[in-house]
Amino acid sequence: MSEHDAAVRAAIEGELRLLDPRVRGSAELLGALLHPDFHEFGSSGRRWDRASTLARLPVDTDPSDPTDRYVVTSEIQGVRLAPDVVHLTFDTEYDGVHAHRSSLWLRTDDGWQMYFHQGTPFDTQEA
Repeated sequence: MSEHDAAVRAAIEGELRLLDPRVRGSAELLGALLHPDFHEFGSSGRRWDRASTLARLPVDTDPSDPTDRYVVTSEIQGVRLAPDVVHLTFDTEYDGVHAHRSSLWLRTDDGWQMYFHQGTPFDTQEA
């Protein structure tokens, strides 16, 4: 398998872990996957940084609730933009709301970490 495939696969694995309620409910597990300079434009329209994400997600997530999870509704696709940078795109559904997702993953000394994420809501009737 080529380095490109391994880099994209590692970023996808990280993305899927971030969608897992057990990871989202743990500041420690979540923090290991978020770059120190992480920032996000959420599907709510709000801007989040690493500190606000680590404070909010573990409180807002119930790891024991099987319905408290994002469902990936399209194949996650990735491309390596540089040796240590991967861009991922995919769609999700959560509680009836669909969103286009885009994230940038950086390879760091601590492994692959999400540097940037954006969620843009969309209407499935118009997509």
